[in-house]
Amino acid sequence: MDIRTHNREAWDRQVAKRNPWTVPVSAQQVADARAGRWAIFLTPARPVPSDWFPPLPGTSVLCLASGGGQQGPILAAAGAEVTVLDNSPRQLEQDRRVAERDGLALRTVEGDMRDLSCFKDAGFDLIVHPVSNTFVPDVEPVWREAWRVLRPGGALLAGFDNPVVHVFDAGAYERGELTVAHALPYSEADSLSEAELAQRRRAGAPLEFGHTLEALIGGQIQAGFVIVGFYEDRYPDANQDLLGRYTATFIVTRAHKRAACAKA
Repeated sequence: MDIRTHNREAWDRQVAKRNPWTVPVSAQQVADARAGRWAIFLTPARPVPSDWFPPLPGTSVLCLASGGGQQGPILAAAGAEVTVLDNSPRQLEQDRRVAERDGLALRTVEGDMRDLSCFKDAGFDLIVHPVSNTFVPDVEPVWREAWRVLRPGGALLAGFDNPVVHVFDAGAYERGELTVAHALPYSEADSLSEAELAQRRRAGAPLEFGHTLEALIGGQIQAGFVIVGFYEDRYPDANQDLLGRYTATFIVTRAHKRAACAKA
């Protein structure tokens, strides 16, 4: 299976279904950001701490696998020079619509989060990366490419699933049951039957992958980053997030590319 093509088409369909991660920010949110009142979310409920950001005017920001008209327009309205890269053309279209509606300058690029060869080395001051690496089978290339395109002293703000989410059987989860069924790392592309994969295609559902903490956090360190910030999050509605009644289901890290830090 061509996973990238499947997930591109699936996320294009998620836009039509108004998945919450595809619904653009409002004109009022953009106006507030222009006035200095803003926040962005990399996970469902908890905003990224304001002190994790450098002064944004003139800062070069890459919104990595971050289409949908959410993070990019807010950061652009706050003064950053924003580039949004995403695998889904319709997700990128959401960013362009907001930019046109509200007179924002931002650039959109269709591409794979694991291959940033279209960007030069050390071209960005900041990367923001919401929970999207769950849709690629290997996450370490994401960290290596992020390190390459960041300037020394730059920061990567990255969200991802708590890996334990992928240990449980999805069907049982939907019935309100926590049934351990999978080992990590987990791949829907390898674990689902042909019939289940065909159903995913018909439903326009993206394929997910459960990465280990060694890949998610250790992979950043191996790429050369220094982890300097960490928090957890979960869905605000406990009925939407059964596991979240017991533990956080999302993680966000802040990682720096130290000016004097050599890659491991």
